[in-house]
Amino acid sequence: MITNDVMTVQDQRTSKIILAIAAITILLATFAGKMPGGMIGALGIMVIIGFILNYIGDRTPIINQFFGGGAIVVIFGSAYLFHSGLFPSSAENNVTTFMKSGGFLSFYVASLVTGSIFGMDTQTLKKAALKYIPVILGSAFFACIFTGLVGMLVSKNFYDSVMLIALPIMGGGMGAGAVPLVEIMSGKTGMSAESLMSQMVPALAIGNAIAIVMAGLLHKVGQMAPSLTGNGQLIRGQKPIEEEDQKGSELNVTILGVGALLAVSMYFLGTLLSNYISMHTYALMILSIALIKVSGIMPKALEQAAFSWYKFVVSNLTPALLVGIGVAYTDLNQILDALSPMYFFLVLITVLGAVFGAGLIGWLMGFYPIEAAITGGLCMANMGGTGDVAVLAASKRMELMPFAQISSRIGGAFMLILATIVVQAIA
Repeated sequence: MITNDVMTVQDQRTSKIILAIAAITILLATFAGKMPGGMIGALGIMVIIGFILNYIGDRTPIINQFFGGGAIVVIFGSAYLFHSGLFPSSAENNVTTFMKSGGFLSFYVASLVTGSIFGMDTQTLKKAALKYIPVILGSAFFACIFTGLVGMLVSKNFYDSVMLIALPIMGGGMGAGAVPLVEIMSGKTGMSAESLMSQMVPALAIGNAIAIVMAGLLHKVGQMAPSLTGNGQLIRGQKPIEEEDQKGSELNVTILGVGALLAVSMYFLGTLLSNYISMHTYALMILSIALIKVSGIMPKALEQAAFSWYKFVVSNLTPALLVGIGVAYTDLNQILDALSPMYFFLVLITVLGAVFGAGLIGWLMGFYPIEAAITGGLCMANMGGTGDVAVLAASKRMELMPFAQISSRIGGAFMLILATIVVQAIA
């Protein structure tokens, strides 16, 4: 009789061979222009490229220690591979469609937000909720002050440095940040929408790239100074959730299916509420899930199902999603065109100000400064939902997605309110 150990070794070898053949098949079909349309074609090539680049990044010295490892290699590597013409344009278009109009990003974020909140300890959620808003405000304050003061030192005025660099970076991305910010400013400042957008977009792109790199650096800082980090736990002194509590009942396909349905349902709830409440779908979804969690009306078994689905998605779909971010949301040419030393320096100062402010206020609020700096700082300075995924992947703290989304959505809305007040006061 063959032992389980022998069977395991044999199965592993056979599995690797079969998976290699599958990868080669997908790549050959893609380069031959025979890539299927829709989800099956996009997801196939995203999984393969994501796995290869993630494997390389996690094993490349310096990059794997200081710059986020696989996550940053997947994002920028896939952006180069697809935008440089190495892959057929049909593959790029298919991946872009799948990410944007196909809704893959929304599906991923909904899965992470639902599972991570339902997987949180109720008391932890209550403690963190009210204390987290000052972290966002501190991040925004220091980012704007740092940028404005440095701008004055390098012969730019305080107002332009803040309004054209700091606010767009801290505003929650393109659709929820830069676009409405341009609408707010174009009618009051005398600058055209095109001119404003051309100055803001490079700041967003470079700020997002810096935030991803800095996430990897903060992860390394946490390893070097363990007292500064909770390794994914936000509140200082919080007892980590025991593994058996996380596992709950035995994992099976039915549990995963229930968890996926809950994630989709919560997204539907956020979408429905957004028709009546003027807030972003993600923000309303987060508030709804948090209220359900705190109220205790959700059966524990369903909470565990949502958490199991969250772990499945993070483990299996993250590299694929990062490929989509690189292809659909990362324009390397735009980043390179704006890389004048002074412009880059002001963007860097903005991100550093956000990290400093969030870390400082987070510490005062009873949070670990590394986690506060990542969620309240870097997730304010990146490009919304896509940036949140990239930053948390680079820092290896995907369980912080709910707080990252609060930063992007609620924090971004606050920046638009601030911009409106400032423009009206000066105009």
